[in-house]
Amino acid sequence: MWNEPFGTRLRARLDKYGPLCVGIDPSPELLGAWGLDDSPAGLERFARSVAGDVADVAAVVKPQSAFFERWGSRGIAVLERVIADLREAGTMVLLDVKRGDIGSTMAAYAEAYLDQGSPLAVDAVTVSPYLGFGSLEVAITKAVANDAGVFVLARTSNPEAGELQSAVAGQVVAGAAAANAGHAPLGPVGLVVGATLPSLDLPLDRFGGAILAPGLGAQGAAPADLARLFAGVRQAVVPSVSRAVLADPDRVRELTLRYRDECAHHLSP
Repeated sequence: MWNEPFGTRLRARLDKYGPLCVGIDPSPELLGAWGLDDSPAGLERFARSVAGDVADVAAVVKPQSAFFERWGSRGIAVLERVIADLREAGTMVLLDVKRGDIGSTMAAYAEAYLDQGSPLAVDAVTVSPYLGFGSLEVAITKAVANDAGVFVLARTSNPEAGELQSAVAGQVVAGAAAANAGHAPLGPVGLVVGATLPSLDLPLDRFGGAILAPGLGAQGAAPADLARLFAGVRQAVVPSVSRAVLADPDRVRELTLRYRDECAHHLSP
């Protein structure tokens, strides 16, 4: 079990392995590209193979829960095994679930993913603030108690989000900054900020947490874009890539190392 705060552990992983998060997104299309059946068996072979390829070279690994959930209990059983594989390897696991709710419901989500005794326990989860940042308090409290973290959607990489998220992103950053106060080197609350954005006008240098930056590869962002977009907070950025390294089963590790090293180059001080 973990015995150091999330931010301390994440900073150590980034310093040792470089700035990269690899997503495990076992979509039907990727299963087909691997010559696998779209079935729980194909799901397990894909996901556990990717985990084995990247666990010792990526700072963070991010399974996308939806691709497991679509198979019901059989898919969740696979997800539990993948999480167990990654935790046994010492890899930090960020589960992409984008949960957002209130009261006892949010408490139940937090227990499922952030309680160290849960079979789905991970280092961090993605959460949505659109029921009010205060609705995340129970998840943040659970995260801190379990040396875990949360990544809050702020400015995501999908184009549909621009108008809505621009209106509230400042409040999300302010809420994250307040939750991170007193925590170092990184707080328990990170932000999700897409690497595909044309520009960014948020006080990220003062919020005190990590920045998950999805959008590399298939969504159009390149490692060089990271330096431009996150010029003032490069050391806090965790770029995320999935399809661009997952399409060829024989090159997952090679492409992961390539992206990791390019990101490290562009994010170096």
